[in-house]
Amino acid sequence: MEEKKYKRLTFQERVIIETLLGEEKSKSFIALRLNRSRSTITREINKWVQKPWEKYNAELAHWDAEDDYLNKRNLDKIGTFKKLKFYVYKGLLNSWSPEQIAGRIKDDYPNDPIMSISHEAIYMHIYSHPQASLNRKLIALLPYQKTRRKRANAVNKR
Repeated sequence: MEEKKYKRLTFQERVIIETLLGEEKSKSFIALRLNRSRSTITREINKWVQKPWEKYNAELAHWDAEDDYLNKRNLDKIGTFKKLKFYVYKGLLNSWSPEQIAGRIKDDYPNDPIMSISHEAIYMHIYSHPQASLNRKLIALLPYQKTRRKRANAVNKR
């Protein structure tokens, strides 16, 4: 059996899973038929079929998988909303700390849910890719430049 590089299940593979489940084939049989790992097929089916009367729906599963994939990149609120990004970056350029930015944004935009963020989220945005050139510049704008951020648990254990 030829080793396959990791890739997501396609819509066609999901349709085959739905069809073979309708024919009451086992997860092992489906995995062999698709040349996929049994754990991949089991994980996919168990995500959607928890009760015996539930049916696997290929369209719904594929739509949800695509939606999850697209939204993984946009988990960062600062990267998603340009107005918020502009405010945060402007604050960093004015030598404000993330705590000051988070406090001032609440005063400047009290009723705007998009323009609310915690200092922790600002730090997470800055330290998300410390080797990227933009993030190195953002780290340099912080009052206390550290190449890495310590985890909260590590500080509390001392």
